[in-house]
Amino acid sequence: MTTPVASPGAPAVTALGGGHGLFASLSALRLMSDRLTAVVTVADDGGSSGRLRDELDVLPPGDLRMALAALCDDSEWGRTWSDLLQHRFVSGGSLDKHAMGNLMIVALWELLGDTVTGLDWVGKLLGARGRVLPMASVPLVVEADVRGSGGPTGLETVVGQSRVAVTEGRIEQLRLVPADPPACPEAVEAVRAADWVVLGPGSWYSSVLVHLLVPELATALHETDARVCVTLNLAAERGETQGLTATDHLEALHRHAPGLRVDAVLADPSAVEDVDELADAAQAMGARLLMRQVRRGDGTARHDPLRLAAAYRDVFEGVYGDV
Repeated sequence: MTTPVASPGAPAVTALGGGHGLFASLSALRLMSDRLTAVVTVADDGGSSGRLRDELDVLPPGDLRMALAALCDDSEWGRTWSDLLQHRFVSGGSLDKHAMGNLMIVALWELLGDTVTGLDWVGKLLGARGRVLPMASVPLVVEADVRGSGGPTGLETVVGQSRVAVTEGRIEQLRLVPADPPACPEAVEAVRAADWVVLGPGSWYSSVLVHLLVPELATALHETDARVCVTLNLAAERGETQGLTATDHLEALHRHAPGLRVDAVLADPSAVEDVDELADAAQAMGARLLMRQVRRGDGTARHDPLRLAAAYRDVFEGVYGDV
C-alpha cells in the first residue's frame, strides 16, 4: 500500500478521544496532514496518571502523553522520543510503573505554570506533527449509571474512568464531576476552526463520549462548520461495551448527543454484523457509511495506520463506494 503523503492543502483535523484509540487515529492522520490537533480526555484515575493526579493535583498526563507519542514521525529522532515518552520504570520503589513521559509533562507544567504551554514545549522537543490539548482545564471524574450490575433498581452508579472502563452491564447514562467543567479554550477553538473533526475510535464511553459532556466543547461540536467523522471500533471491548454491536455504538453516541450532525461513519467490515442496520443508524444522524478494511493483518483488533490513513483520505475526499 502506498503511504499517504500530506499535501500543502491538507485539511485541518481535530481528533477527539484518548488512550489507544486516539493513538490509532493520530498515527494515521499524521500521514495526511500537519494541521492536526488532538483534544484529549482528562478523566484517567488509574496507574501512573492517577498517582500523579492524586499526589500533585494535576491533570492526568497519560492520555496526553500517548497522543504526543502518536504524533512523532518515523525518523530515528521521532522513534527515539516516542519510545522515551512511553518508557515505564520497573523498580521496587515509588517509580515503579511510572511512564517517563508522564513525569516529563508534569515537570514542565510545574516549571512553566501553564498546561497548554507545557504540552506545546513537549511537542516541540519531539517534533510532533500537530498539537495536543486537554479537553478540560481541570481533572474530571466519570460517573456511569449501569444496568445489570446490581442495585435495588437494577441500576448501579459506577465512579471513576478506570472502573467505568471495565464495568459489567450496560451503560445507560454518563456524567462528569464537576458537571460543568471549564473547557480548554484552545481545544474549543480547534474544534471551531477545523475542516474535519474525528470522533473515535477508543473506549466508547470513558474516552470518546465524555467529550460531549463538557458543555463548551459540546456547543462547539454542534456549532462548528467542520464536518464530523465517527470512527467505529474494531471490536466491542471487554467491560464497558461488551456485547454491543457497531450499531449500538453509534446509537449510544446519538443518545448522548441527539443534535450532533455527523457527516461520515467509518467502519471495518469485520466489525459489522449488519451493514444495512448500521447504514440506517448513520443516515439517522445525517451521515454516510464508509466501509473499509482498516484492521491490521495479524488478526488483532488494532488499526493499521496506513489502511486507516487511506480510509480517512477517502472520507475527506467524499469517496464512499457502494455504501
